[in-house]
Amino acid sequence: MTWRPTHAQIRVVAAAAGLLVVAVLARRPDAAVLGLPLAFLAVWGRYFRPREQPEVHTELDAPVLFEGQATTYRLRVTGTLDPDIDLVVAALPRSRWFRYDPPQAAVAEPASSGTVSLEVGVRSERWGLRQLERPLVIATSVLGAYRMQAASAGAVSVTTLPLREGFEAVDAVPRPAGLVGLHRSRRPGEGTEIAGVRPFRTGDRLRRINWSVSARTRELHVTSTWSDRDTEVVILLDTGQEVGISEGIDGRSSSLDTAVRAAASIAEHYLRHGDRVRLVDTGTVIRGVRAGSGRAHLRRILDVLVHADRKGRQQDEVQLARRHRVRADSLVLVLSPLLRQSMLGYIVTLVHSGCTVIAVDTLPEEVADVIDLEQHDPRAWPLAWRLRLLERRSELDRLGDLGVPTVRWRGAGTLDEVLRDAARVSAAPRMRS
Repeated sequence: MTWRPTHAQIRVVAAAAGLLVVAVLARRPDAAVLGLPLAFLAVWGRYFRPREQPEVHTELDAPVLFEGQATTYRLRVTGTLDPDIDLVVAALPRSRWFRYDPPQAAVAEPASSGTVSLEVGVRSERWGLRQLERPLVIATSVLGAYRMQAASAGAVSVTTLPLREGFEAVDAVPRPAGLVGLHRSRRPGEGTEIAGVRPFRTGDRLRRINWSVSARTRELHVTSTWSDRDTEVVILLDTGQEVGISEGIDGRSSSLDTAVRAAASIAEHYLRHGDRVRLVDTGTVIRGVRAGSGRAHLRRILDVLVHADRKGRQQDEVQLARRHRVRADSLVLVLSPLLRQSMLGYIVTLVHSGCTVIAVDTLPEEVADVIDLEQHDPRAWPLAWRLRLLERRSELDRLGDLGVPTVRWRGAGTLDEVLRDAARVSAAPRMRS
């Protein structure tokens, strides 16, 4: 990076030289009178050309955000003590999924103070891993004769985690397993929820003795509890295709937007209740997350979800079943627009393997309005899309006959009714043939 003459300096030198040549050759003193001031300005700008190079330092207050959150981007230009530097202009290039405050994200200040600073509020509007482009910093000398674009640091990475919508569901799970968690099982055992008071039996713990009842009945009684059980929740995220238009947190959501945000909300809910959560990407765009529990596991899931912003590779039913084996008796939540035949076939395979499957429909309601009609015949495409929706409806009806409920994602309370039904069905006695 060096100081280069500006267009104004070049024009002044050219005009002064031309006028002086005309004054000498044509013996025109009036041309010399006009050319000498211009020549003086050119020499003045050249003589006071700066020698120092400004240094640019950038800093981001919070590199990890949730959707809709904002942080502050700070830019400082130092090394401007050279008195020959007159003006410093700093600007932050625009990015699609970032909104700036002030909107222009630029500042122009004199360099007399020695340091020029720029603070811009940055709001992230969509989940994903993105970068704030390298800022543009230009310093000019006295009279605007020379200019230099200062070298700045590289782009700053910003990780935007999916917005967690405060999802809540009933505590009942269809088939709890294990001995940790907050879901009450149908079996008595060690737990926190009281099941009743019964007479003392050999093997009961002394700390379970109910002294008030024992003193009243003159026989030892203990307080029995329901055992706290957990279950393995498998979240199947369909990244094989994205339907609809994504406009960020304040606009319309595509099917992938809805699926990713729903996955984050569901994972947070079940991990908060002590269950084990596993994330499976059926499009193989993002790596899966093994089953785990705890707050650290939630952060692992969110860190993986930010990479789901590309279209995945579609696989058939056999490849899905081979690559993603799910343990029987698991609660499987499928987040998909339910348009691919391979995905529907994989759901049937999971049902036959003994899993409790709930299909969450992420297809946007206004999808008929957001499909691009310019690349297709505007007369034939709407009819074809209606036929595909009719086929999809019949396929979802067949899934319902197999015991797979389909519910559209609507935030908190979306799965309450279907979870109660699944728990009721699993609690019913089974006939053995």
